[in-house]
Amino acid sequence: MKKLIPAYLRVLIIFFAVFAAMEYFIDSGDKPAFIKFPMVSLFLLVFLFLLIAIEVTINAVDSITYHLLTEEQKAKLDEVNDLGFKDSAIYKSVVNFLIKPRQNEDEGEILLHHDYDGIKELDNNLPPWWVYLFYACIVFSLVYLVRFEIMGADNQEMELKKEMAQAQIDIAEYKKTAPDLMDENTVTLLTDAANLAAGKAIFTTNCVACHRADAGGQIGPNLTDDQWILGGGIKNVFHTLVNGGRDGKGMISWKGTLKPKQMQEVASYVLSLKGSKPKDPKAPEGEIWVDSNAAIATATSVATDSTKVK
Repeated sequence: MKKLIPAYLRVLIIFFAVFAAMEYFIDSGDKPAFIKFPMVSLFLLVFLFLLIAIEVTINAVDSITYHLLTEEQKAKLDEVNDLGFKDSAIYKSVVNFLIKPRQNEDEGEILLHHDYDGIKELDNNLPPWWVYLFYACIVFSLVYLVRFEIMGADNQEMELKKEMAQAQIDIAEYKKTAPDLMDENTVTLLTDAANLAAGKAIFTTNCVACHRADAGGQIGPNLTDDQWILGGGIKNVFHTLVNGGRDGKGMISWKGTLKPKQMQEVASYVLSLKGSKPKDPKAPEGEIWVDSNAAIATATSVATDSTKVK
C-alpha cells in the first residue's frame, strides 16, 4: 500500500476515516462531536501529529535505505516502484510545504563543526509540519482558555448534569401521555365513544361473570349506583383494577392481564354506566362516594355567584 498511495494521501485517508468513525459513534446531538467535546478535537490533533510523525519517519528510513543501495539496485527499484507520484506537482508542493527538504549539495551550509567518532550533525530547522501543529495547539489552548475559563462555558460535567436534568423532565412529560406508563395519579376519565366501546368490549370479556353484562352485580357489587366499597371515580376504580380488591376476597388484580390503557378504558366505561338502572340490581354495598374535587369546584362556583348577586 505504501508504494501505491503517496504519503500525504495516506495521512488524509486514515485521518478522515478516524474522524468519520468518531462522528458516527459519538452521540453529540445536533453539533459535530469535535465542536461539542473539546477532548475529541484534542485527540484528533494528537492523532494527526502522530500520523505525520510516522510518515516522516518512514520516509526518512526509506531515504536512508535508498542511499545505501548500489546504483544497480536503485535502478531496479525505480523501475519497479516508479508510479509517477514523486514527479507530480501536487506531491512536490505538499512535501515542500510540510518538510521543505534540503538538497544534498546544501548540507555544507548547515553542517556543524563538531563531530564524534566521524559522526557529524546538520543544523536543520524543525520541520514545518511540526511548527504548524505547534501553532495550532497554541490557538486551540487559547480558544479553550477563553471559552471555559473566561466566558464560563459549560464543561463536560456540567453538560452531563444539564442533560440528565432535561432527561428527567422529558421522562416526566412522556409519562403523562404514554398510555402504558399510566398510573392512578395520571389516569384521566375517557368520554369519547371509541374508548368507551373498547372499554365495553374488555368488560364483556373479563367482567360479566362477576358483575353481569349490565353491571348490575352478581358475585361482585353493583357498579351502577352511587355506593362503592373501595371508592369511586376514575382514580379509585383504576387503582382497584391494578391492585385488586380487598385481601382474601373481592376482585383480583388485572395488571398482569390488562395494559394501563385498557384498564383506563374499562374503568371509564364502568363509570359511564352510573344511573343506568339495570333490572334486579344487587343491593348496594359500601358507602356513597362523592368526588371531593367536584364538590370543591361546585362550592367555589356557588360562592362566586353569591358574590356577584350581592
